Amino acid sequence: MVLAAGTALLLTGGGSLAQAQAKVQDATPAPHLSPATVPSAGPSAGTSAAPSGEPAPLASASPSTGTGTGEPSASPSASASGSAATETGDDDFSDEDAIRFWTPERMASATDPARPAQQADPSAKARLRRAAPADPGVAADMPTAEHILGLPSVGTIFTYDTDPTTQRMHAHHCTASVVESPGHNLILTAGHCDGGKAVFVPMYAAEQTLDKQTFGFYRVAKFFTDNRYVHNTKKPISDLDFSFGRLEPAKSGKQAQDVVGANSLVRTPGYLNKVTMVGYPSSHDPEDHPVRCPTQTEALPGFYQVQAKCRGMWGGVSGGPWFSQVDWARGTGEIIGNVGGYYGGGDDADDDWLTYSPMHGDWFFRLYDEAKNNQVPQHDSTYDQPPLPYSMGGGETWSHAKLLASGEYTGDGNGGFTGERRLAAPHGIFQNAKSLTGGDFSGGNGSDLLVVFDSGEVRLFPDVGTKGVDGGFKLADAGSIWSHADQITGGSFGTAKYVSDLLVRWSDGEVTDYTAVGDKGFGTEHQLEKPKSAWKDATLVTAGDFTGGNNWDTLVRWSDGHVSQFQETGPGGVGKEVQMAPAGSIWSHDSVMTAGSYDSNGWPDDLLVRWSDGETTMYTHTGATFGTEHMLVAPK
Repeated sequence: MVLAAGTALLLTGGGSLAQAQAKVQDATPAPHLSPATVPSAGPSAGTSAAPSGEPAPLASASPSTGTGTGEPSASPSASASGSAATETGDDDFSDEDAIRFWTPERMASATDPARPAQQADPSAKARLRRAAPADPGVAADMPTAEHILGLPSVGTIFTYDTDPTTQRMHAHHCTASVVESPGHNLILTAGHCDGGKAVFVPMYAAEQTLDKQTFGFYRVAKFFTDNRYVHNTKKPISDLDFSFGRLEPAKSGKQAQDVVGANSLVRTPGYLNKVTMVGYPSSHDPEDHPVRCPTQTEALPGFYQVQAKCRGMWGGVSGGPWFSQVDWARGTGEIIGNVGGYYGGGDDADDDWLTYSPMHGDWFFRLYDEAKNNQVPQHDSTYDQPPLPYSMGGGETWSHAKLLASGEYTGDGNGGFTGERRLAAPHGIFQNAKSLTGGDFSGGNGSDLLVVFDSGEVRLFPDVGTKGVDGGFKLADAGSIWSHADQITGGSFGTAKYVSDLLVRWSDGEVTDYTAVGDKGFGTEHQLEKPKSAWKDATLVTAGDFTGGNNWDTLVRWSDGHVSQFQETGPGGVGKEVQMAPAGSIWSHDSVMTAGSYDSNGWPDDLLVRWSDGETTMYTHTGATFGTEHMLVAPK
């Protein structure tokens, strides 16, 4: 818990000890969502509430009857032929041909090309709101997709082609969105959704025939897909599962963007983002109504992709946009991802609650430029995956982090995280660790780890970064008074120059400060609070230099959820109390915390918190109030 440069030690419930290796910079904050989209849930909330100011649920209104024109009141567009790139149809495939072919029955039977063909479930609405899967790794409070009227700029793609071997016709269904382009005629979907004779239907309403859709339909003239991509692959090349389609104009001459608006495309900021997924999960919804799901992304290990959890994202959502911001009134937003990637955007079990998206990075925007300029994608045959930033894992793992400590364990002094190193195997002595803290107790070059075990034994492990956690110095035997030390934290509470003091909260509420702790003993004891004090309700205790004074400050999370900071803790007392969070606050879900220097300023004023749902966040530059919040690990 402490120290001037940052690595967090993770102690799992199984007794293993791991070290997250340090390196630079603040964690990238999740992109801001406007109030019209999805309000940010509390750190341990797990599920975002439905955004206010959004379209009403489907049951509250019916789609208006249109004329199938590509604008609300025009006739179907005239025929226009596709050309070059990945052509989708023949010169003789007209709007009238599309209307004749895409009967309501054929549209209803079209399947997601990334999913096995499945019969529509008559109880689809119930299944979209079913209980959490039995898998114990799936959080019970996982968000569930809900039906909405839709967004004009998001719709469905219907494609059909003929198997060259069997000559059987295959009809497919994906989701796509109109995106900004000079020609006002581009859509974004998944790479595995391209090809065949295709039509795009903005804000598709299954109750209407193709020629009666509110915003009409647009034939796809070309698809622009990276030539290296392989449909539904499980290899790294699945990172390229995105495609753009160029649309033919309406008969009036208007392009899709002029009728329904267009979404902006932004680079995926990082692995941890708050998004709203939108799509048409037709495989389990015979009414084929759109859904939305506000959720949180995290890294998909081994791939340049992110994953998100939400029940109800069945086949048909492939290619659907992941919005970082949405203006529900205008019907457009900012897109940072699309359903796709590994195995077409889902896991091997084809679960509805786990969805993937490729990162929108350099290759994505190169393809976007090619589509805007009507250029055929011709890239090298090999794909070199971009460097994958270190991921700290998911909430399922971190929910087992029983104890945390901070210190300079890698020797670079830069803070941050770049890797992980296991220090102790499961089921070892550390499964009996009651409390631990970092500090510079032995006077070496690196940080030490001081551990209090359930038995009352206390051990000091010097220079953990180079020596590990074998052996160490015994400071107290089993059966000692230290079995009553419920919380310990290292800091500079009187010696000023080094982090060699130890603050202890005992089981009876007494608080003591041991100054100049070393490998020979606990130094000098100073009583700061007498037994039976209010400190008996101090559930978590850590320390850092939050105020820049001569001594470090102590931060306490109390049993009722309120958080206090005691400034300038030292031999003379715990210091001046400043309330940082009231009783009953979200901080009652703070399960473990530590403070240290994790960013580039080299000051131990960053607070790292593991919440009850496994989410792990950092508050950089914390002072008398909490600093800037950065999510490091998404909730389970």
